[in-house]
Amino acid sequence: MSAETAKGMRATLRRWFFDPIDASSLVVFRVIFGAAMLFEAVNYGIFLCLDCTYREPDFLFKYQYFEWIRLLPGPGLELVHLMLGIGGIGVMLGLYYRASAVLVVLCFGYIFLLDQALYLNHYYLALIFATILVFLPANRYWSLDARRRPEIRSATVPAWTRLWLGAQLEIVLLYAGIVKITADWLQLEPMRLWMNARSHDAAPVFQWLTQDWGIAIASYGAIALHLLGAPLLLFRRTRLAVFCIYAVFHLTNSLVFNIGIFPWITLGATLLLFDPDWPRQVLRWFQARGRALRWQALAQPVDMTRSTSVRVNVFLVAGILVWLGVQATFPLRHHFRPGNVTWNEDGHRFSWRMKLRSKRATAQFYVKYADGTILDIDNAEHLTRTQIRKMACIPDLIWQYAQFIESEYGRDDNEDLAVHVVSRCSLNTREAVPLVSELVDLTSIERRTPSREWLLPNTKPLPRYLF
Repeated sequence: MSAETAKGMRATLRRWFFDPIDASSLVVFRVIFGAAMLFEAVNYGIFLCLDCTYREPDFLFKYQYFEWIRLLPGPGLELVHLMLGIGGIGVMLGLYYRASAVLVVLCFGYIFLLDQALYLNHYYLALIFATILVFLPANRYWSLDARRRPEIRSATVPAWTRLWLGAQLEIVLLYAGIVKITADWLQLEPMRLWMNARSHDAAPVFQWLTQDWGIAIASYGAIALHLLGAPLLLFRRTRLAVFCIYAVFHLTNSLVFNIGIFPWITLGATLLLFDPDWPRQVLRWFQARGRALRWQALAQPVDMTRSTSVRVNVFLVAGILVWLGVQATFPLRHHFRPGNVTWNEDGHRFSWRMKLRSKRATAQFYVKYADGTILDIDNAEHLTRTQIRKMACIPDLIWQYAQFIESEYGRDDNEDLAVHVVSRCSLNTREAVPLVSELVDLTSIERRTPSREWLLPNTKPLPRYLF
């Protein structure tokens, strides 16, 4: 490598990571995200029946390697939501910001890991953003910390703050389009199934989404929006138009599907792709019309940016690149495993495979004792309706529940018993077929056992096609 090339690379890295940029757009995202966490804490901590969701079932499903997560005794769960709300307020106001961000990660992470059956992609995205915010100096400007401690105040932040969040968002958006290039999605399933179910109660403005031509526009449009729109957000000429389309897309999803805070934190992060000083531009626009004089003091930048050591910078660049590398490659892991990921779920989670499958299933478990006695298990005695619905067609959850049954129904410590399941699962309107062979003793399977060794394949075609 020539000296000139090396010099150019260093200049590029310096520009991408360490050039000072306006802090106001990062502050806006901090406020939006903190408000979303506060909303989650209030919405789920007060209006969700925590007893029904977490305390009444006898068993909560666990993520691999996080089996040690346990339900807190007494009012512990309510306390976690209270602390999440306090953390959200702290992040939103920039008050004791670092501690507040860590509190959000711990509380939201605990709730996220408490029951695997409740996994949602937008919870995972929120946890990712919360973790990144811990490391960002988002409290240097327009914050109570900056008022308390003038020495930290700065109108600029290093460019890596925007790069990290923006690159993370681009990864999510691109994968949201890539994963939809499947035979089922291109034949309008499961979108057709969901929209047909809403045809009678859909608002007039959304009736077009219940027709095949409208479903085709939505299905193919979602792919185009993510694969074309996400890169176009990086260019100034196309950014605003694409953002407006994304806003309509997310608003429609929010009204049609119950996806919580996902549209709002995604749109908040998308604003980071605009010029870093876009909030200040908006303020100046209002000031020019005499409508925001009270904000004039906020519109005057005061730059107190501090430099960091070369060693810190090297670790910072390496850490961000490793993080983004993992985020970019981890969703691909199902390609290295046999079988259809939509059927066996092997690599489905944490891969931004959003709204790709609809599964309807039944799973009847029974215990077979050594003396030949057979005992049928009533799932409703141990699980909630949501857990039963999710578990019945997800192999990992079936396996976990079988281990629970083994421990719950063993008549003595030395007794040899087997747990079997009669399962039938329908994938995206296909005819229901067995997921697990009834001959398989689930207690003899380990969690790391490849799914091909104990799952049955699904070779059923979709019952109808658009083309």
